[in-house]
Amino acid sequence: MDFGLIAAILLAAISAGGVAYALFYPTLSGQVRAERRRKEFASPVVTRAAADREAQNRAKRGQVAQSLKDIENREKARNKATLEVRIQQAGLSWSRRQYFIFAAITSVVTGLVMLMASGNGVIGLAGLVVGALGVPAFYLSLRRKKRLKRFSNEFPNALDIIVRGIKSGLPLNDCLRIIASEAQEPVRTEFRLIVESQTLGLALTDAAAKLFERMPCAEANFFGIVLAIQQKTGGNLAETLANLSRVIRERRKMRDKIAAVSMEAKASAAIIGSLPVVVALLVYLTSPRYIELLWLTSTGQIGLAAGLVWMTIGVLVMKKMISFDI
Repeated sequence: MDFGLIAAILLAAISAGGVAYALFYPTLSGQVRAERRRKEFASPVVTRAAADREAQNRAKRGQVAQSLKDIENREKARNKATLEVRIQQAGLSWSRRQYFIFAAITSVVTGLVMLMASGNGVIGLAGLVVGALGVPAFYLSLRRKKRLKRFSNEFPNALDIIVRGIKSGLPLNDCLRIIASEAQEPVRTEFRLIVESQTLGLALTDAAAKLFERMPCAEANFFGIVLAIQQKTGGNLAETLANLSRVIRERRKMRDKIAAVSMEAKASAAIIGSLPVVVALLVYLTSPRYIELLWLTSTGQIGLAAGLVWMTIGVLVMKKMISFDI
């Protein structure tokens, strides 16, 4: 027997057993699990705080996403405004019946004026249609734009009142009441409706959503977003509203700057658009028989109609080029 070979095999087996013992003993004996549990108990506050922060962040992200989704749904609903909503946005207290009476009056007046001016029954009938459908809608649109402009100009001042009131320790509802009693129109009326809605039990975020329905502008939309997110996620409301006020003022400043820069282009467009009408009027005053061929002959009528169509297209294109949305 070769004792040297046996000794070598025995030493190799002992060495392999020692290595296996060193590698697997902590796992088999539970030492690794014990060390892991000791670390968990050594820093439970940090681990749990991190987990809580992550859960809160996930909840905040979900709440913000839900708020933005609700605002998007309100925006889609605003684009389908009914007649009553459009009347309310214009700042009028008309009913549907009163609106139709106004449309009938404007229809009759417009039809009679165009009939007396042209002596043509077809043109008088067209005047009836324009007076019934076009004039009332144009009147509502004009009043709505003016009211939205006044609201946009006064709204940052109302936000500043809220910011100063919150910083001085007043509750938000008291700040809203101050605006409802002392602000300029139409901000005063809109905030009075918010206060009255809260008195009837409506939540502040829902009342702000109603404000956006009555005043469909970016400022009211931003206000609703800020209140909805702040109520669900918390934060410094005074600082957030101060930032919103600054953003609204910067938007207005940019809008005024663009209006000033584009004024030359608007003047040029007005001159170019009115030039054919002015020239035709001057030619008619100096040589009426020369220009009467445009509406006395069929060829002239076709040319006149084609010219009006192309002039209308040109005016609309120029208006689109010099119009900017901020």
